[in-house]
Amino acid sequence: MAEFLDLGRLGYLEAWDTQKGIQADVQSGNRDDTLIFVEHPPVMTLGASFHEENLRLPRSEYAELGIDLIKTDRGGDVTFHGPQQLVIYPVFDLRRHGKDLHRWLRNLEETFIQVCASFGLKGERSSVNTGVWIRERKVAAIGIKVSKWVSIHGIALNCNNDLCPFETIVPCGIQTHVVTSLSVEAGREITIEDAKPEVAKAFQNVFGITFQTFIPNEVP
Repeated sequence: MAEFLDLGRLGYLEAWDTQKGIQADVQSGNRDDTLIFVEHPPVMTLGASFHEENLRLPRSEYAELGIDLIKTDRGGDVTFHGPQQLVIYPVFDLRRHGKDLHRWLRNLEETFIQVCASFGLKGERSSVNTGVWIRERKVAAIGIKVSKWVSIHGIALNCNNDLCPFETIVPCGIQTHVVTSLSVEAGREITIEDAKPEVAKAFQNVFGITFQTFIPNEVP
């Protein structure tokens, strides 16, 4: 059994605080695995492997564009979160799911390959970069942190969001590839509300879990 929370639109730092509180409860055995959905206001997050040169603009210009810059402890380099992008934070105890970081990442990729398939799209892995790709364009970025075998942070799935902010960075530090969205690849609008049930279903399929409830916009 697992729990589900839909936080709606929430600031990055507030959602991070929510994750850490839930992580502590999962670590102590007082809470089941919890899947969080959220949509963030515009923000660039700078991961543990961030390199300053992957910001293509001076820092002051991001503020002028209404985009926050936030240093975070997830893996990876820089990425963008914003409206119409579904961000998924699985706060899961990996001891229940193989106690293997490599397996955890591959299972997350498999989850979003299945999400792509639900919309008639062929999602794929890269042999060198974590994430899910459609024709070598990244549709889902993955960045996690695991403490005492409980994971936080997670996956950003581009649904029908504006991709222009990605042009102001080197997304995930990868020079050779660009980002895409479900809507661009499908040639039709796919919203985060369209994606949510498919993501929940794929998590159930891949991880063999059942959600106690699946109620979008439920506030903890």
